[in-house]
Amino acid sequence: MAYRHREFHKLENIGWLRAAVLGANDGIVSTSSLILGVAAAHATHSSIVITGMAGLVAGAMSMATGEYISVQSQADTEQAALATERTEPESDMPSEHRELASIYVDRGLDASLAQQVATQLMAHDALAAHARDELGITDILSAKPVQAAFASAISFALGGLMPLLVVVFAPVDQLILFVGIGSLLFLAILGGLAARIGGANITKGIIRVTFWSALAMGVTAAIGSIFGTLS
Repeated sequence: MAYRHREFHKLENIGWLRAAVLGANDGIVSTSSLILGVAAAHATHSSIVITGMAGLVAGAMSMATGEYISVQSQADTEQAALATERTEPESDMPSEHRELASIYVDRGLDASLAQQVATQLMAHDALAAHARDELGITDILSAKPVQAAFASAISFALGGLMPLLVVVFAPVDQLILFVGIGSLLFLAILGGLAARIGGANITKGIIRVTFWSALAMGVTAAIGSIFGTLS
């Protein structure tokens, strides 16, 4: 039996990684910003906890819904393209063969070899060949709406739970300080982990996440402080 070498690439993680990182990052930023805004407006500790819990649940559901709709739209587009591609070889096989061969020529094969490859692949599975090489649709990269929605909801909830736990256990008189520092620490860890899994620069990943998150939390806290003073 021939041994088949199997390589694992970072790209295979990109689908679930994108949804999970986006969800966790948004969970931390949204929940901590909401908590900081309410705390800066001088709300009671119980009100801050309730607000944080409500924001966590609402955000998780919103993330799941938005991710599902977005990825399902992509899946619908892919299915429509495949439906069109499925009928084309039946109606005009020579043109489809030339189209596939030209793709392989553009990728570096000489014309005669490209013709042979196109012939063999179309004989084996014409739809799969065109889906992969013409449309760029594969099992790894194809849209999976339920998986993306579930990953977004769970990751948002886990992310949002982090600053919420800080609120529960932190000293009331230093709540803003603990939530701010704790959230930025969580985000730095998340940014570094995401960069490592995706094969990107870890330092840049950490800086990018913490800078924009700190800006979002600072603006929300400032607005809460202003309205808290006016009320």
